[in-house]
Amino acid sequence: MLSVTAVKTSKDRREFIEFPLKLYKDNPCFVPPLYSDERKIFRRDYVYNDCCDAVYFLARCDGKTVGRISGILQKAANEKNGERRVRFTRFDTVDDEEVARALFNAVEDWARSIGMDTVCGPLGFSDLEREGLLIEGFDRQSTFEEQYNAPYYADLIEKCGYEKEVDWFESQLRAPSEEDIALAEKSAALAAKRFGLHFGEAKNINDFIDRYADDFFRLIDLSYGDIYGTVPFTDGMKKITIDNFRLLLDLRFVRVILNEEGRMVCFGLCLPAIGEAVRKSGGRLTPAALVKLLRARRKPRVIDLALVGVDPEYSNRGISIMLMAGLMRMLKEDGVEYAETNLNLEDNYAIRNMWKRFDATEHKKRRAYVKRLTPAGGTENDNE
Repeated sequence: MLSVTAVKTSKDRREFIEFPLKLYKDNPCFVPPLYSDERKIFRRDYVYNDCCDAVYFLARCDGKTVGRISGILQKAANEKNGERRVRFTRFDTVDDEEVARALFNAVEDWARSIGMDTVCGPLGFSDLEREGLLIEGFDRQSTFEEQYNAPYYADLIEKCGYEKEVDWFESQLRAPSEEDIALAEKSAALAAKRFGLHFGEAKNINDFIDRYADDFFRLIDLSYGDIYGTVPFTDGMKKITIDNFRLLLDLRFVRVILNEEGRMVCFGLCLPAIGEAVRKSGGRLTPAALVKLLRARRKPRVIDLALVGVDPEYSNRGISIMLMAGLMRMLKEDGVEYAETNLNLEDNYAIRNMWKRFDATEHKKRRAYVKRLTPAGGTENDNE
């Protein structure tokens, strides 16, 4: 018999965290989040508790866990956008329509009970979390920043009445020829001279944080404010970001562009890819995983594009060519084979066209879904 219940006990919490680890145990494309980070979502002092409410559900069949889902009321996002939405996230299930319907019904019932009229996702507490359902590229290993899922998820979600809201593309970038890099660097130098721009420097990560953290978060709010799924940065989110910088950031893979007054007008941050380092440990930082992580940080084979921000005032002042030249040079670092862009919105043609200057392949596609609810339990876009 199938049942869906809220996560309440420590055993439930463990089952919730570990279900996808068991589901994808033998799948080399699945990269888990850090186990310790997932445990934090159940803590009373979790960083998002000041702007979010969340529920967690498990589906069991004859006592065996067969699915999970979480619903998030992101109050800051709703206030910013004038909406009444609940986000779904951490949806994982066996290939069974009845299980999927039961899980989504639980989230939708909760959404109605708190006065919401729409469910969307997969979206996390903020865009610092994993988002989007993989709909193409199932044979490619996921990056550490994004979630892997099986091909049948999309069919199950759509049968539950959900429709596309937006898509994202992910690309793999390899360095172009040295001649192309030299041309890009020449154009970047001319743009820098014309608009009074220069690359910022730092002695080490702590110096980078001291010099640029305030400008960095100011620029994030400027450049990400109107992008789908984003929420304003809180003090807690800033702390998470800085902690991740200290753990993973390598100044070889950072570009900061300053104007003549020394104010940051653009940044591009890449992180050494650590997916393979944590995959076999189930996201646990075991001694062996830590050794692999440190090795990946010191001499990465792959780098992941984490964040790019541009001051809108400078968007047409040579910023893109300077950033592109910097990334091209990063890809010439010893041992680096390619970069993963992570998510680019389908209508972000400026950034997607910029990747055409590289040896680039769009190899993954993700989707966010939406379903509008009616008080009686029907839906405006019911696919049944």
